[in-house]
Amino acid sequence: MPVIATVEELEALYGLPGETSLVKELDQIIPEYAAFIEASPFAALATSGPEGLDCSPRGDVPGFVRIHDPRTLMMPDRRGNNRADSLKNIVRDGRVGLLFLVPGSGTTLRVNGRAHITTDAALCASFAIEGKPARSVIVIWVEAVYFQCARAIHRSELWNPERHIDPKSLPTPGDILAATSRNKIDGAAYDREWPERAKKTMW
Repeated sequence: MPVIATVEELEALYGLPGETSLVKELDQIIPEYAAFIEASPFAALATSGPEGLDCSPRGDVPGFVRIHDPRTLMMPDRRGNNRADSLKNIVRDGRVGLLFLVPGSGTTLRVNGRAHITTDAALCASFAIEGKPARSVIVIWVEAVYFQCARAIHRSELWNPERHIDPKSLPTPGDILAATSRNKIDGAAYDREWPERAKKTMW
């Protein structure tokens, strides 16, 4: 199997990026990029740490990532499974990447930068939903921001309801937990209890 081992080999295969691929990258958020962040209810957060890489889904009300200023973003962290993989990575290696999605739009927005975590009470309270403040806030210093062309979204037909898969055709979280725990966890019970548990821990 041929393996590409150098940047030169890669560039020989793909060529160099065009002007539009380079001019779109900035070190701050302009109004056109802000529009996507403010409309987005979902972002993937990529981090790096001693144990390796992590990519975590983050979702909330549209605009949940706050634009503090053109170089600073703030993302609330809410209740979860307490693995805190992303947060552990940020504490030890502040490099982060964000990929914003906007339902119905083929354009995605990418942000690279450095982050730290704060538990400032007033700031966490400012992200409160249903009276529940954020557990912490990830503050991101923007180093690069640029839009990604829509080819991947169009190819995948991500927003096409006719291409949506029936969830019943896939293993449930309970099925997976039963398999990975060798049936030490009652998967059926987990699935039954999940909707009520989710209501209590949503925010």
